[in-house]
Order: sequence, then structure tokens, then C-alpha cells
Amino acid sequence: MFQNLLQDLQNGVLTITINRPDKLNALNKQTIDELHLSLKSAAADPQVRVIILTGAGDKAFVAGADISEFASFTPAQGKVLSEEGHHKLFNFIENMPKPVIAAINGFALGGGFELALACHIRLASEKARLGLPEVGLGVIPGYGGTQRVAALAGKGKAFELILTAEMILAQDAYSWGLINHVVPAEALMTTAQIMASKISARSASALSSAIKSVNASFPSSSQGYSKEVEEFGNCFGTPDFFEGTQAFLEKRKPDFSKGISA
Repeated sequence: MFQNLLQDLQNGVLTITINRPDKLNALNKQTIDELHLSLKSAAADPQVRVIILTGAGDKAFVAGADISEFASFTPAQGKVLSEEGHHKLFNFIENMPKPVIAAINGFALGGGFELALACHIRLASEKARLGLPEVGLGVIPGYGGTQRVAALAGKGKAFELILTAEMILAQDAYSWGLINHVVPAEALMTTAQIMASKISARSASALSSAIKSVNASFPSSSQGYSKEVEEFGNCFGTPDFFEGTQAFLEKRKPDFSKGISA
């Protein structure tokens, strides 16, 4: 049914694996669409009680968005890209009526980290590396990263993570409150399955109500998300965005000294 996803349902736990290991499981438009359809189906399926989301292979959970797809976008197209991503996937996961556990098995960068942040619970391999490198491309996180990091770790840590664009270790992400548990790589999926099994034994209606109640303090329709979408789109019209994306595609370091965008 899906080209970029694997699905496995056992004892009420649906494991969804993003299966693009040759691209480090990068999120392209097709993968986002497939994830939306998979999750929408899971939400309506009474056999599914909990979802585990992970990446294929041992290198990456999701190593970011597929930059080649949007390197030539206009600001208007950039805003649509962000809005559609929020609607189809990131806000969709956050507001799923069934718990979603991210099992972060490697790199979780950019859109990949934002995908994990949208999940209700995050488990990480001690080998995982996480970060929001977007400002190094002349753009900002556009799938909720500016908001969810601040909600989980505080404003100061959000600024540090986003403005430095540096990766952090899984243990650092745990100490910041961005990750629930860090476990050995070989124990990651077992740990996720044990947690999912515990959750699946609880009342489905109560789980749904609990998710709605916790999310009520962090509404996805808030002004912060709207501002993120707007500013993400604005970045697409800057010389820095052109330089940053071209440098990435050409596998060189960007030179942002030629012009500073206000």
C-alpha cells in the first residue's frame, strides 16, 4: 500500500517505520502524505490502541526534510509547505486520539526532530543525535520546532538549540526535557513495545481524554504557530535561503557574509 512506510500491527500496537534508509528516512512530500494516511487509518481502527513511530536502519530516525523538493520555492510556496505539514502530519500527530510513541534510533534533525516532538512520548537510543539545523540553511524550523522545543525545554534552551543549529546528544536532550527516556540502541524497540503494551491495557476513551486535556495547555492554533508559518515562508525570499540550500545541495559550507537579510 505504501512505498515509504512499513506497518506492523501486533496486540493493539501499530509500529510504523519510515522506510527510506538510503535517504536517511528524510521527509519528502510523498512520505508526509503516506504518514497522514497511515495515522488517519490508525485513528479510526479499533484494533489499533497505540502507535510506535520509528525509522528504518540504525543510522536515522528521520534526518530532516528533503531539501531538494523546496530549494526553489517562493515565499508563498514556503508558507503553504509549512501549513500543509502542520495540518497533515505534525499537528495531526499531536492531536491523535491514540498515543504515539517516537522511537528515535539515530539522527533526528530538522523535520525529523520536529516529527518526534509532535509525538506524545519520545524514547531515544543513546546513539541518537538531535537538532534543528535550519538556520544554517537560511530558514527556520517550520513544522512546530520553534514552539514545541520552547514548550518542553523552555525559551532559553529553544533559542540555544535553534540559533546554534548544533546537534545535541540524546542524554542532553533528556536532561533538557525533550526526551522521556534514553536507552541502549539494542533495547530501544523493546522498551517502546513494553511502554506501548502498558498503555494499550488502559481505557482507550480515557487515553483520548487525557491527550486532549494535556494538549489544551499547548493549543496548536496559537499565535506562535501562525507566526512560525509566516516567518518560515518569508525566509524563502531571502538571499540567505538561496545560498544555504544551494550550499547544502552542492555539499559545501554556506557563505552568509555576502548579504544580511533583515
